[in-house]
Amino acid sequence: SDDANPAAASAAPQDDGVNINAQPQGRTTKKEKHKKHKKNKQGAEQLPRPCSVKADRYHPSPILDDLEGYAENGCGKLDRKFYEKELARLQVELVKMQYWIKHVGYRLILVFEGRDAAGKGGTIKRLTEPLNPRGCNVVALGTPSDQQKTQWCFQRYVEHFPSAGEIVVFDRSWYNRAGVEKVMGFCTPAQVEEFMLSCPEFERMLVRSGITLIKYWFSVSDEEQEARFRSRIEDPARRWKLSPMDLESRDRWVEFSRAKDAMFAHTNIPEAPWFTVEADDKRRARLNCIRHVLSKVPYEDMTPEAIKLPPRKSGGRSEEHTSELQSQFRISY
Repeated sequence: SDDANPAAASAAPQDDGVNINAQPQGRTTKKEKHKKHKKNKQGAEQLPRPCSVKADRYHPSPILDDLEGYAENGCGKLDRKFYEKELARLQVELVKMQYWIKHVGYRLILVFEGRDAAGKGGTIKRLTEPLNPRGCNVVALGTPSDQQKTQWCFQRYVEHFPSAGEIVVFDRSWYNRAGVEKVMGFCTPAQVEEFMLSCPEFERMLVRSGITLIKYWFSVSDEEQEARFRSRIEDPARRWKLSPMDLESRDRWVEFSRAKDAMFAHTNIPEAPWFTVEADDKRRARLNCIRHVLSKVPYEDMTPEAIKLPPRKSGGRSEEHTSELQSQFRISY
């Protein structure tokens, strides 16, 4: 993958999170290694759901478990049957979460950023498809207008923020300023510097106001990205996903990596840390991301009881009467 942990992670206070760079001291025998591996494996099975803020603080890292026991055809891809079964279960939990969010007036913002063709859109689709669209909005803004270019860089996003009981999903966000706009030269170095200073304070204000902000970075290897680009070119139904900007960014892989590292170093704050989703396997990435969202919202099952349909008051079915004009517009295959 292209995405290594930024400098902010290694510079984090040791008591605020897990030291992911810790290494054992001295040599160990094969017997000791086997005992240690067995102990770690047993301990991993007893880990709670990662709902602790401390465990996530300052550490952009792969989300939850890697689901390694469900590889397909020995190629590392997640087994389709397991994926579909687990996705169906998680989508039921998402519906329960939305009932709770609406009931208590919770406000949730999910930010999806990452490489082109990293699978953000597919994950958003699976996350939102079981939810009531009246309480869950997906925001995917296009190129800013000439007027919007003169505005505060956060301004056009703020108007989409959630009211009580709502979820808002940003398919790319204000982080365009630190990513594509910086790399492609659509803004000045002074504007980028101002963004790096303003963004942490802006997000702290959101959290203080009662909004839960969760930020995901979808990481994909350059080989996998190239394969997905070619797949989109060959499929006319998906060709719209490949823009001229995607092709331009393809030649600036290193520049985007550096921009991402600088962005993480400035904006990976305790109130709104970044979470990295390893997305070379789309199925695994989708399940891990949805699981993580569910672990971050302290919801309870508030699904209403199933109702029984009473018999119709008319007592029976009646044929629908249609006029001659209506019958002319019937469509048959």
